[in-house]
Amino acid sequence: MRSPANDLTISTARADALFASSLQRSDEPTPAQVHQAVAAALAAFGIRGCAARVAQAYGEHPETAVPRMRWARATLTRAPVTHAPATRAPGSVPVGSARMPGSVPVGSARMPGSVPVGSACVPAPRQAHLSCAA
Repeated sequence: MRSPANDLTISTARADALFASSLQRSDEPTPAQVHQAVAAALAAFGIRGCAARVAQAYGEHPETAVPRMRWARATLTRAPVTHAPATRAPGSVPVGSARMPGSVPVGSARMPGSVPVGSACVPAPRQAHLSCAA
């Protein structure tokens, strides 16, 4: 479960990315266009690059930066993050669905002192999404 501080950071990164994108308020973007613009800005500039562009805009043109950031935050509120379903590479096999003959299923035979992946001590790997481009 995400903490409120982590959500704030993600929201800030998404707002900075939309701010740094070429999308304009006058475009009246759809949620899909917003997600695409956020993803493109993050791919082009990275999280820090987007933040740097925001800082530069506030330093050079605060009179236009303030309304643009208000627009970015309000637009992202209306275009919430949607999580894409997990996908596998074509031809890959889901973990645990196929084994070599005579092999032991993962987690059934462990080395002494090892901890199974996904236990309380070793969380299973997760993939975080800042945005989902449709």
